[in-house]
Amino acid sequence: MTSDAATATGTTHTTPRAEGTGPDQEPPAHGLGASLPPADARAKTEGTFPYAADLWAEGLLWAALLRSPHPHARILSIDTTAAAAMPGVRAVVTHEDIPGDSAYGRRVVDRPVFAADLVRHHGEAIAAVAADHPDTARLAAAAITVEYEVLEPVTDPEKAFVAEPLHPDGNLIRHIPLRYGDPDAVGEVIVEGLYRIGRQDPAPIGAEAGLAVPRPDGGVELYTASTDPHTDRDLAAACFGLEPDRVKVVVTGVPGATGDREDPGFQIPLGLLALRTGCPVKLAATREESFLGHAHRHPTLLRYRHHADAEGRLVKVEAQILLDAGAYADSSSESLAAAVAFACGPYVVPHAFIEGWVVRTNNPPSGHVRGEGAMQVCAAYEGQMDKLAAKLGVDPAELRLRNALATGDILPTSQTVTCPAPVAELLEAVRDFPLPALPKDDPEDDWLLPGGPEGAGEPGAVRRGVGYALGMVHMLGAEGADEVSTATVRVHDGAATVICAAVETGQGFSTLARQIVQETLGIDEVHVAAVDTDQPPAGPATHGRHTWVSGGAVERAAKMVRTQLLQPLAHQFGMSTELLQIADGKITSYDGVLSTTVTEAMDGKELWATAQCRPHPTEPLDGAGQGDAFVGLAFCAVRAVVDVDIELGSVRVVEMAVAQDVGRVLNPSQLAVRIEAGVTQGIGAALTENLRTARGLIRHPDLTGYALPTSLDAPDIHIVKLVEERDVVAPFGAKAASAVPVVTSPAAVAAAVRAATGRPVNRLPIRPQSAVAAHKS
Repeated sequence: MTSDAATATGTTHTTPRAEGTGPDQEPPAHGLGASLPPADARAKTEGTFPYAADLWAEGLLWAALLRSPHPHARILSIDTTAAAAMPGVRAVVTHEDIPGDSAYGRRVVDRPVFAADLVRHHGEAIAAVAADHPDTARLAAAAITVEYEVLEPVTDPEKAFVAEPLHPDGNLIRHIPLRYGDPDAVGEVIVEGLYRIGRQDPAPIGAEAGLAVPRPDGGVELYTASTDPHTDRDLAAACFGLEPDRVKVVVTGVPGATGDREDPGFQIPLGLLALRTGCPVKLAATREESFLGHAHRHPTLLRYRHHADAEGRLVKVEAQILLDAGAYADSSSESLAAAVAFACGPYVVPHAFIEGWVVRTNNPPSGHVRGEGAMQVCAAYEGQMDKLAAKLGVDPAELRLRNALATGDILPTSQTVTCPAPVAELLEAVRDFPLPALPKDDPEDDWLLPGGPEGAGEPGAVRRGVGYALGMVHMLGAEGADEVSTATVRVHDGAATVICAAVETGQGFSTLARQIVQETLGIDEVHVAAVDTDQPPAGPATHGRHTWVSGGAVERAAKMVRTQLLQPLAHQFGMSTELLQIADGKITSYDGVLSTTVTEAMDGKELWATAQCRPHPTEPLDGAGQGDAFVGLAFCAVRAVVDVDIELGSVRVVEMAVAQDVGRVLNPSQLAVRIEAGVTQGIGAALTENLRTARGLIRHPDLTGYALPTSLDAPDIHIVKLVEERDVVAPFGAKAASAVPVVTSPAAVAAAVRAATGRPVNRLPIRPQSAVAAHKS
């Protein structure tokens, strides 16, 4: 089966196949392996799907936040008198009005709800207002008078080591010194490089919005697009001075999420205002507020030295990695662990010595964005592989094949790769895929010059480049994170309902849950309940967790219901339940003696079961960066083909060929879309996306100044191979699909630009001056 997702100038081509189907067989119509469409697809397409920004309540008030115009300043005074006196204003709250904890943080509690004494980044919240009209709320927020003593911001992460502490916890968040092998090992060939990765923003389609509704018991309900509702509830409750059971988070539609969709710092002021006024309060952020408030990808500085023998086999990798966390810690410790652990890439490296740091600065806050840590180091170690290939005179793909990681090899953290790792197979697949035809020197021919059809370039200045990259990510949490999810499956009147607090962020969990129940119970009509914190926790929607952990919980619960359903029949016919099978709504025995429908077997009963899934535990990295820190790994190979105007430095991505190990294809069309989206996000990181700052101030916090790739930037994306080698410890054997193409694609684009121009290309996104050829000819 082929699934094509076309864009204005780019097309996705893929042939993912469900297990058990051959080239000439159609995949199943339902259950695992089927291209089941999302249940909410029609509503979202027609614009009738309810997001937080669409919600309404009787007696609604509107909220607005006052944010700091400075990246670093001492607050001398805050005067809310004028704002509170404005007609229509119902409440003004500052740090003095927080009844509970004054700070929050998902991993480290270090971020104040409202700045009290110091402002540590541009856009930090100072106060919040509730009023009867959104314009009144914004005017009132602007009327709050804050007297600042502007301080010199620390914006260079290298200077953070010697600067005065920006936070009571200091400037250094974490240091990981990884030591593996012989420090005195030396290769016959050595290459060095310095790499810089910019600040990528998640840029969700819909800006943050939420509704807080006070409850009669003195609690509050928060309606937001949370991707981790139970953690958000607990953080909010602590700041409200309430028990967690008096705060309820109801998850609304999530308009795009490639990281932590909701910053609790957005939800907490909303709840405070609802509790203060006794009225429902709504806040819908502007695009500028969205850029100022949520976390971004860590800007990173990387220094590398690769040692290899004369044949190009890696001997030792030395690296220094510095992540800029911005003002607060957030998920920076986990991001650094991924960066250090994967600093050598999916290659066999006998000796590795990596120093990793993450520090606080007065830059915008950094946090979880898809492929964090792994994406930055991938761009650097693949740049090193290209340098090594050039110095040895070896084909870049061949050099990578000589060093490719495989199952049974050992990572520099001393963890053995026990999962499928078909790295060489993936690279060979993209290497051997036919290259696109070369354009002719005629701009009227059916192709585009770099910079678009109206660009200033000339066909004679265009050079084509081909580049390769291999990437890897970890799945689930790491370093001892307790990964657990709970799900309930209930069957009644021929329909099934799944109750699980796994948030649908676009990764397809709701569709997968329906498929699991269809496969296990033979029931076509399956509903997935809306998510709120009255349900048992399922954890955050990151690192492919919900496919593995929440999908595993749904499968276990469905199997328990299956046993309840089949046990009476098996007892009646004197056989075990293992001798009965369910397919297409029918229950049959191995010998054909028993044949009935699921509806008849239910006989009006209601069956239900609740189950948990918890993968095997991991451990933190020790003082030498060693330990079994990861549950599972996923790998990807990408070949990029680009056209570069070597005079103007304009780059057009012509084609991306992708090969990925997915464990098992659970939904072919959904998988294709996830890979396509990951590749496109990676192209944005490679060429256009950079949230620029000047001395800590965000420049152009809008979708004009921050250039997202559009349909005109989308190339042909060919998914040339999906390796379905099941990971035996994962439910269904499937692996996370969307993060690893994000990690790998920017490195592949950079490699292709290197090939076209002869320039080192050591910075992402690639600047025009970096794409001008070293020797124009």
